[in-house]
Amino acid sequence: MFYAPVLFKTLGFDNEASLMSAVITGGVNAIATFVSILTVDKFGRKILFIEGGIQMFICQIGVGGMNSAKFGLSGEGSLTKGEANLLLFLICAYVAAFAWSWGPLGWLVPSEICSLEARSAGQAINVGVNMLFTFFIAQIFLTLLCHLKFGLFFFFAGFVVIMTIFIALFLPETKNVPIEEMNRVWKSHWFWAKFISDEGVVGEVEHNIPH
Repeated sequence: MFYAPVLFKTLGFDNEASLMSAVITGGVNAIATFVSILTVDKFGRKILFIEGGIQMFICQIGVGGMNSAKFGLSGEGSLTKGEANLLLFLICAYVAAFAWSWGPLGWLVPSEICSLEARSAGQAINVGVNMLFTFFIAQIFLTLLCHLKFGLFFFFAGFVVIMTIFIALFLPETKNVPIEEMNRVWKSHWFWAKFISDEGVVGEVEHNIPH
């Protein structure tokens, strides 16, 4: 999103088309965010993460494959109007998938998975890491695009696969789970249970008993 006009121009769009395409993807991003608001409590966090990850992967592979076929390593070539429209559709589909899954849920889920005692520290770490990597990617994106060309999309597709698999295996569902009961959720998870003490779960139960 930072370099949308530059990205579209690199992909063969002229100046006016690049700016208009950036406006379109920005609109898709805003609208798709509302999809997350309307569906996150109905379908749950994990299903949105996984669906979004799969859709993002397909779009990255599609964009990378089209650029490989049309421009190759030389970077020379051109797109027909139909191919340009397909490319714009794939990028919009990627933006939409991110906007209703990894974008907003990357802020929501960290606020839900920490216990009350660790919530402030957990959120501070989440914000710090998020901002750090956002800055890092913003600094290196254009350099990577110049050196990797179409390979950049396959590069990011690989990270999307890793992220999605991690969510599928290691993230417990937090839909309709009060923060006060998160220790119990972690304790029942196949992997994280070994890191949660029984005392924490017992203390949580005692905290929830009305006095």
